[in-house]
Order: sequence, then structure tokens, then C-alpha cells
Amino acid sequence: MTHIATLPNGVRVVADPTPGARTFALTVAVRGGARWEDEARSGWSHFLEHMVFKGAGDRDAQAIVEAIEAEGGSINAATGHERTSFEVRGLAGSLPTALEVVSDLMFRPMMDPVEIAREKDVIAQEIAEAFDTPDDHVFDMAGAMAWAGQPAGRPILGSTASLAPIAAEALSEWRRRLYEPSRMVVVVSGAVDADDLMKRGEAAFGGEPAGADDAPEAMTFTGGHAVESRRIEQANLVFQLPGVAWTDADQPALRIFGEILGGGMASRLFQSARERLGLAYAIDAWSEPGEDAGVVGIYAGSAADRAERLAEVAAREIADLAETGPSEAELSRAKAVLKASLWMADESLTSRSGRLAAQVLIHGAPRSTEDQVAALEAVTVSEVRAVGRRILAPGRSATAVLGPRAAGKAGRKFHEALFG
Repeated sequence: MTHIATLPNGVRVVADPTPGARTFALTVAVRGGARWEDEARSGWSHFLEHMVFKGAGDRDAQAIVEAIEAEGGSINAATGHERTSFEVRGLAGSLPTALEVVSDLMFRPMMDPVEIAREKDVIAQEIAEAFDTPDDHVFDMAGAMAWAGQPAGRPILGSTASLAPIAAEALSEWRRRLYEPSRMVVVVSGAVDADDLMKRGEAAFGGEPAGADDAPEAMTFTGGHAVESRRIEQANLVFQLPGVAWTDADQPALRIFGEILGGGMASRLFQSARERLGLAYAIDAWSEPGEDAGVVGIYAGSAADRAERLAEVAAREIADLAETGPSEAELSRAKAVLKASLWMADESLTSRSGRLAAQVLIHGAPRSTEDQVAALEAVTVSEVRAVGRRILAPGRSATAVLGPRAAGKAGRKFHEALFG
């Protein structure tokens, strides 16, 4: 049984015990990330996540990881557009150390100017690596078209120019704003006692005073077409349409729409574009919701001279699914795949703690797997058809093409095939 409590400063603590478990997964997540940045601070949230591991509390970088690994654990962190999370896996009994270390990382980092200068160089290399990886950079290009002029449209890594002004005092101030206790949740799944966690959670995370609970600007899907020619062998293609938010009533139907469209080897896109027509060596589709908006996307890798035909096929499959809806067999298969993914995630402590943290930040409380399965089961053929029409209604797409010049028109071809 899941237990949840709210500390006086707004931090929510969730215990998700598993009888007989010998390990635990700790996730500390905050509703805050790249969407909170203005253009001048682009990449600061990701930079901050790196910097806290350089020293926090009374531990230097080596002592931080040694404290976790000495008790059989592992530690990691990730920064997204809407959330930043810290994760620890460990043996039963080592939770006090994990809570102490993560609390230090989020509330008491050292911010050594020497380390800041060194980390700028490290992240500059990371930015260069992302640019040099076509199937990575093409998503940054597509995001810039989907959310033009908005934080969600800028790379999470930022740029060397936006990171250049970072100094210890300014980064400390950014930490206070971003790692806001009232937007924070602490979740432990597995080997955890609820009463013990509530006490230890308050000791580790209850002392930081609450500050301003500011929200990011609303997201608006703009659309547009980005093209970058490179002398590489394959074309990398991303086609996106406006999606829905996490809390939108159409979210379960759109998940099923994306699964039928390109979620696996039995999907429409895989069978038509790859198996029957041989237009792509890789193709898939997905639905990605956010707090107040989202996208439905397709990624494909293909030979440059087949990119335009591939774009037309992708547009045709979307239009057909929106017009006629799925067959009963397609609907049943998509539900089975999505239900299986939920149940399988329940068997991973890390997945469980991360999912619970996200649910609390999005919905205000955990959602049971049974409730999520029921929402999927309730989706009808007509609802999948209706959500398809909904994402096409604005007449906007965001596309990105990275590869040989011959593929350059594929994005516009996708748009024209859908909207004329």
C-alpha cells in the first residue's frame, strides 16, 4: 500500500513498500527543468545537475559516489524540460545514506568556481557530441520548429554562449529557484518502512524553506520545417503534430493512436513503410505529453532518395487512422501492448519510484496501475479516430530533415500530403 505525506515546506514523501524486498529505489524529483529557463539561461538546469555532483555537504565528488557504492548502491540524475530527478538504487538498510546524499546534492552543493570552469568545457564537448550525432541532433531541430521561440524548443544542453556567464553565485541562485521544495517529491519503492521514511524524509528534506512556486510559460505548438544538409549516408527524419497534455481526457486515446501508428513491428508504419515498401531501415511513432501540451511524433531513417516517398506514406497512414479509425484487432493489440508495459514497469523498483514521482507532480497523487489500465481499456475505436482528427485540426506540423541534400524536401512533403 502506498503512503503519502506532505511536509510543512511542501515536499511530498511517498512510501511504496514491497514485502520481502531486499533493495530499494529512491527517486527525488522536482517540477523544474529547461522550461523554466529564459534564453539567456538556456542549459543552466542541466549544468546545475552536473555541478551538484562535484561536491555537496561535506563530501567531494569522489566521496559522494563512494558513500553510495560502499553500501552496494548506484546513483544517477537526469534533467528534462519539465522535471529534474535524482535516483539511487541500494540494498535494504542503506536508505539513510541515500537520503542524506541526495538532500546534500539538491540543497547544499559547493559550487566551486574551478569546477564550474572545468564543467563548462565538459558540457561543450557534450554539446558537440550531440551535434555530431544525426539521430540525436535531428530531434533538437524538430523541437525548435514545434515550440519556436519557447524554452521547450531549445536544447536541454543549452549552448556554449548561454553557459559562458555561469558563475557560482548566479548558479546558486538558480538552484534555489529550480529546486523549490513545494514542487518536490521524494519516493521510495521496495525495501522501505513507511513510518521510518516519513521521519527520515522530513529530516533530510523538510528543513529547506519554501520559496516562490513560479510556473513556466504556456507552450504553444507553432510548427515549421527545418532542413540541414550533411554529407552522410542516410537521411534522418522527424515529423511531429500537436498532441495533448498529461491530464487531457484524450491522453489514453492518443497513446493508443501512437501505438497503432508506429509503436512496434505490427504497427502500420513498420508494416507499410519498412516491410512492404522498404522505404526505411528504422521507423517508429510515439505520443509525448507535457504539462499543458504535447506532440505526436514519427522518427525514420532512410535512404535520401526515398525520403519524400516515406513522408507521403507516413502522412497517409496518419490521415487514414484519423479518418477510418483502427480495426478492432489493432485496438485490442495496442491495448495489450500498453497494458503489458505498465505491468512490466511495476516489476522494476526504479520504474515504479520514477513513475510515482511523476504522477504526484502531474496529478497531485499516485495513480494505481489498475486505474491506468482501466482508462486504456475504456478507449473505443471512435475515440481513437476522434483524437486523430483533433491532432490534425490545427493544420500544423513540425518537421526536421538532416542528411543528404536529396532528402531536403521530405518535411514539406509530409505537411503537404496532410494539409495540401
